[in-house]
Amino acid sequence: QVQLVESGGGSVQAGGSLTLSCVGSGYAFTSFCMGWFREAPGKAREGIATVYTLGGRPYYADSVKGRFTLSQDNSKSTLFLQMNNLQPEDTATYYCAAKKSGTSCYDLDSYVYWGQGIQVAVSP
Repeated sequence: QVQLVESGGGSVQAGGSLTLSCVGSGYAFTSFCMGWFREAPGKAREGIATVYTLGGRPYYADSVKGRFTLSQDNSKSTLFLQMNNLQPEDTATYYCAAKKSGTSCYDLDSYVYWGQGIQVAVSP
């Protein structure tokens, strides 16, 4: 079955950087849509970055555009999220997600496979 395992979270000060990793297994890594979502306390889950792992233009939410960057290592079935210039409002639980590429990877409501989530805390 599809499994997604996140790593790389932690605590940083504002302006700092973190890189999240998501290792996928149980599916053909390069034929899925994958992405990162986050959920802050008291807020709805937000899709922040998605990509078709076979290639294509990534999607970035306005809240992270210019600061966060997706990359991938197909040989290791791993999706990365490089997060720069982190701000306190980026504090959240971050989830890796995936879905078969039958519908648009930009359709944030269609992701069906989820990791367990990982905490990112940014202090002022």
